Amino acid sequence: MRDPIQTRPAATGKPLAIAPFVVVACFLFAASAYARTLVVSSGVSTISISQAVKVARDGDVVEVHAGIYNENVVLDRSVELAGIGKPVIRGLGQGSVVTVTTNRCTVRGLIIEHSGGMLVHEDAGILLRSNNNRIERNELRDVLFGIYLLQSDHNYIGGNSIRGRPLPDIGDRGSGIHIWNSTGNTLEGNTIFETRDGMYLQNANRSVIHGNRVHDLRYGLHYMYSDDNEFEGNLFYNNVAGAAIMYSRRIHFRHNVFAHNRGFASYGVLFQSDDDSIAEENLIADNAVGIFTEALEHSVFRGNTLSGNDLAFRVFSSSTGNLFERNNIVDNLSPLEVIGSHTDNRWNGATAGNYWSDYDGFDLDGNGVGDTPYKILNIFEHLEGGMPMLRLYLFSPAAQSLELAERGFPVFQREQETDRLPLVKPVARTWAPPAINGKPQHRTIALIVPAFLLVCTLRVFRSERPR
Repeated sequence: MRDPIQTRPAATGKPLAIAPFVVVACFLFAASAYARTLVVSSGVSTISISQAVKVARDGDVVEVHAGIYNENVVLDRSVELAGIGKPVIRGLGQGSVVTVTTNRCTVRGLIIEHSGGMLVHEDAGILLRSNNNRIERNELRDVLFGIYLLQSDHNYIGGNSIRGRPLPDIGDRGSGIHIWNSTGNTLEGNTIFETRDGMYLQNANRSVIHGNRVHDLRYGLHYMYSDDNEFEGNLFYNNVAGAAIMYSRRIHFRHNVFAHNRGFASYGVLFQSDDDSIAEENLIADNAVGIFTEALEHSVFRGNTLSGNDLAFRVFSSSTGNLFERNNIVDNLSPLEVIGSHTDNRWNGATAGNYWSDYDGFDLDGNGVGDTPYKILNIFEHLEGGMPMLRLYLFSPAAQSLELAERGFPVFQREQETDRLPLVKPVARTWAPPAINGKPQHRTIALIVPAFLLVCTLRVFRSERPR
């Protein structure tokens, strides 16, 4: 039988002549700092993970070998809880399976399952109530919340797989990673599915979210009252919404994919009452609505591709002072729907606007900008903004006749949403989107990209052809 407490051998070397009082001081320091490995194995019947933690000191490693351990674990000292061979910690069905109450702990390499079911008690696979922890390479399943950060700052959550509890009502589930009233956390390389929201942040500032894969849930990423956050290189697909950004300021996101988010009131990215956001070089493809904005102010959309969506933009007139430039808007059923009379958003910058695949103007001087403005919103889409059911007739002969008549004899007094500097060639993308299901492009995106290249070729040919 292995001794559950193993001591690493001390380093050896030549003896040194040191004053006695220095020897005593060094001995006391070494005794307090010396890290031990406490081995927990299914073959050691008298030891549990919780018992090992109780005898551990700060800096020790609790090494858990393969097996099933039926217990809830509380880390109340700074230890590393490390799984060898994917051991399973099966909770008791009440409370959180692993609770971390002390700073600078590590939890890695474990399968964690069977938490309690009380939303109000934050029952989770892993509950953090401390700072500067690392939670990495764990698998969480059959848990209410996956990883819950409660007033917990500067933690690293990386490489975990989180599958929610398959409750029929999505409102009864918890989020995969839930952060409340916490600052400076990093979420990287996690896979989250079948939870309520993938990553939910409330009153959570200065967080970094990078390289996560989130699918088959409500909102892939959900900010509430959270400022100065950034997310990059994430993949959000098959959700109700890829990201929902609400009541937050200075959210910066780039190089993300928002794809196949479809259903009733589904969006690639949703903004509600936000300020000063920046969206750069994201791919927003095959969604019911690409970008939805209500009460969004002073934000910038630059270098994004919106392709194959039913509607590229749904913009409320309460969204003001936003700039859209150098975006590719390609093969969407409809480019824009304005809810309200008009907006004061700018659809072009000082030197360039956006590339619209249905722009039929010319570039006779060859400067890359169309010679005539692009009127984004036609009369039928204007009427549709007040009566959504009209979308059923979007491509009907009646809608086309109404648009043709409006061009010749304007009868509606309205502000026209216009890109005054439309691009005749698409903006080159400098990054490769993350793969879906291990493939470079999902089936739908694989169809969109060749069509996009074909449209680009036709546009270039048309722009260079003399009238």
